[in-house]
Amino acid sequence: MKAIVATDQAAGMAGVKLVERPEPQAAINDVVVQIHASGFTGDELTWPSTWTDRVGRDRTPSIPGHELAGVVTALGYGTNGLSIGQRVFGLTDWYRDGTLAEYVAVEARNLTPLPGDVDFGVGAALVMPGLTAWQGLFEHGRLHAGQSVLVHGAAGVVGSMASQLAREAGAYVIGTGRAAARQTALDFGAQEFVDLDNDALEDIGEVDLVFDVLGGDIAKRSASVIRAGGTLVTVTGPTEARPSGGRTIDFVVEPDRAQLSELVQRVRVGRLRTNIGEVAALDDAVAAFNRTERIKGKTIIRVHPARGLPKSIQETRKAASA
Repeated sequence: MKAIVATDQAAGMAGVKLVERPEPQAAINDVVVQIHASGFTGDELTWPSTWTDRVGRDRTPSIPGHELAGVVTALGYGTNGLSIGQRVFGLTDWYRDGTLAEYVAVEARNLTPLPGDVDFGVGAALVMPGLTAWQGLFEHGRLHAGQSVLVHGAAGVVGSMASQLAREAGAYVIGTGRAAARQTALDFGAQEFVDLDNDALEDIGEVDLVFDVLGGDIAKRSASVIRAGGTLVTVTGPTEARPSGGRTIDFVVEPDRAQLSELVQRVRVGRLRTNIGEVAALDDAVAAFNRTERIKGKTIIRVHPARGLPKSIQETRKAASA
């Protein structure tokens, strides 16, 4: 199968290339998915899990990408809850080969059925941003109706998802970003916008929750606008920023079938939109990742398998129709 592999940590994107790799096999409780669309997060090549396994052993060349939408083609021993030919989407394990390939082996528990009226590209674009926003707002931030939330990077792929979910939950949403991002942030649910280059963040008053994707000085400044008992939630790693009388939480997103089901149902009825930027074919993925200009929105890789349906699916369908 065709796959994108990362070969050299020091080389970064320059060490990423398209190669032929053996198709994966389904282990116990796994499924193999024929990938139709894959997401990619730009800083994956800085994650230790891209280069080593859980005990620190080198695992290169590794296949990056952890967000997928596709069709189940094989079931491992003991796998239940999914069937061959089923449309699915989800988030793969950080320490296993990922989704920038024609096929991936993934634990069945990490996948959720993808309704037939939701495009594969939308499904892939929903996974990481949607789960990150949901978990940050509701699991860690404990956001509820009537509260206020400051969403940093509100025009970005995670921030735009967080703004929509927070507003739908009945919160008042203040988005931040650079001046050029104002209209996008407002289009994706922010009710106010703060230009971080020209406006004073401290002028917004007090909020119940800060959802941070920027870190650094912005996170530290944000701590001062959180009211007593409020929360700073960040995805940028441990921070010294601490709200007075409140709490700070940094977290790593986790797969969650129930949350993905909630998210995709909101997409189906028009209450939630994905923020898709560039869409590229797998053959063009390396060039897409090496663009020098800043890409707005989520980069989605459309995977066009070189073959038709795998023989396993063809045989299963033939037997079922006999």
